[in-house]
Amino acid sequence: MDIIKLLPDMVANQIAAGEVIQRPASAVKELLENAVDAGSTEITVVLKDAGKTLIQITDNGCGMSESDARLCFARHATSKIREANDLFAIRTMGFRGEALASIASIAQVELRTKRVEDEVGTSIQIEGSDIKLQEPCQCNNGTSFLVKNIFFNVPARRTFLKSEATELSYIMEEFQRVALVNPGIAFSLFHNGKQHYKLDAGNSKQRILAIFGNGYAQKLVPVETQSNIVNITGFIGKPEFAKRTRGEQYFFANNRFIRHPYLHHAVVNAFQDVIAENTHPSYFLFLDVDPKTIDINIHPTKTEVKFEDEKSMYAIVRAAVKQSIGKFSLTPSMDFEIERSLDFAELKPGETVKVPQIKVNPYFNPFHKEDQVEKQSFSHKTPANKGLDQWEKLFPKEQDYIAPQQESLFPTQNIESALDDTSAEKETAKYYQLQQRYILTQLKTGLIVIHQQYAHERILYERYLKNYREGHRAVQQLMFPQTVSFNTIDAELFASLLGDLQHSGFDIEDFGKGSFIVNGVPADFDNHSIQDVLEHLLESYKQNLQGMDGNKQKRVAAAFARQMSIRPGKILGTEEMRSIVDLLFACSTPETTADGKKTFTILSYEELESKFL
Repeated sequence: MDIIKLLPDMVANQIAAGEVIQRPASAVKELLENAVDAGSTEITVVLKDAGKTLIQITDNGCGMSESDARLCFARHATSKIREANDLFAIRTMGFRGEALASIASIAQVELRTKRVEDEVGTSIQIEGSDIKLQEPCQCNNGTSFLVKNIFFNVPARRTFLKSEATELSYIMEEFQRVALVNPGIAFSLFHNGKQHYKLDAGNSKQRILAIFGNGYAQKLVPVETQSNIVNITGFIGKPEFAKRTRGEQYFFANNRFIRHPYLHHAVVNAFQDVIAENTHPSYFLFLDVDPKTIDINIHPTKTEVKFEDEKSMYAIVRAAVKQSIGKFSLTPSMDFEIERSLDFAELKPGETVKVPQIKVNPYFNPFHKEDQVEKQSFSHKTPANKGLDQWEKLFPKEQDYIAPQQESLFPTQNIESALDDTSAEKETAKYYQLQQRYILTQLKTGLIVIHQQYAHERILYERYLKNYREGHRAVQQLMFPQTVSFNTIDAELFASLLGDLQHSGFDIEDFGKGSFIVNGVPADFDNHSIQDVLEHLLESYKQNLQGMDGNKQKRVAAAFARQMSIRPGKILGTEEMRSIVDLLFACSTPETTADGKKTFTILSYEELESKFL
């Protein structure tokens, strides 16, 4: 009996939808790209419930005929390619003819379209790949797609969608990518009746400023390089404006957004030694290559591409960015709004110009021994040269040493009992800091080495969760409130965290347009930079979106603990080290951080002894 059967079209379309349409943002991307390919000059996006309930995209492009309107929902129906060779000369966004068929298979879709030369348009309603209605209609020139109740017939996939704020951030990211590479098209985006974007047609720099704010006018450096392999244009951010959060790194190849870790490394390598550690440079780079030298058909979403000569591309991108950084570093900052030639103080009547005088000590000799006395005496005062009289203090007293054969190895899971507050050993325990990173102390069974940052992370994580559950807030009000700002996507995500941050001890209010007013911080905030802390917190939260069992409170607590924990390099006193050890083993899970990193390890006396055999 034959067991191989052809799948029904609806099932095949739903399988394809799983690859092409992963979430509402995927549908927005595909429909926006179709609108761009239609030659539109104005495109409007209307969303409800982050696209879960409604996605409506309207354009004023060329429109479709009655037969094209029906045929566009068929699989692999496309106007872009006719034969295999056309795949190597693609300049448009869509070309495979899968997107509309995939969307129609997992949503309720209504299409209204009209060409300029037609008197009436065409309306089609499709539900789960079944055409329910097709009739003439009155509508504007162009095309309007309404996608309702996405994944209505695939409830399992709908269940896996994230919160409204998260899904909206994904949609805005796709919207920005299409808008950035098409500055000549006007775009608008509305969500739940609120306008988030209104972008007028202009040039590339104007579009970047319209999306990310006018403050970027002083942050951008132009990039322009031409070669027989690739032409590069665009902008990079000045090194001093590198941010703690990712999200402003854009590559476009032949007017298509792409992800390319190899070329990203080229940009990061060019910024090496000019930006701070753990910061990310901004860049908006447009690559124009021969379509024959790029393969854009290696991934269903077409965001991953393959270049014919990637090593040369790497070298050219790195050189172009490095050249722009060099030009910026060598060019003096000039403000042409000010006439510098008139910028001087007038002389008073009878006053004359005094010649500047320079005073020097003619008797100073840097090589004279007497001039070095103070330096030499200072060097003798350093702790390293204080003397050898305290060397024996580095060793425990003889009676403190317990031979390995006298005690069995203490179980790790019961380690807190070895540090019991009631024990005499605990009261006289010595603590040492190694490389300003690890805390060392002696146990009955050996030596315990604690990672000071990871231990502090676990302590803060459990403290924040406990405060959240019990409703405790220890807020330190600021004498002068501070303003922090984020780009549009990050601002939407950050706004969704305000309630959780309130429980963590922050007093923050939304000021609008990506700005937030910080009135108070947690009581143990210390001297951290508020902007840096919140940027790091948001970045950690975004990296953890898939983890922590989907629990937002846990993700916020983990991100906050990671940012507020002590860093390697901080010198700790004996009482501080003792406090960390005590608090760590008072935790419910002292062995690891929230993301699974080990907080300590134990080196038994047997292991130590074996090192000397």
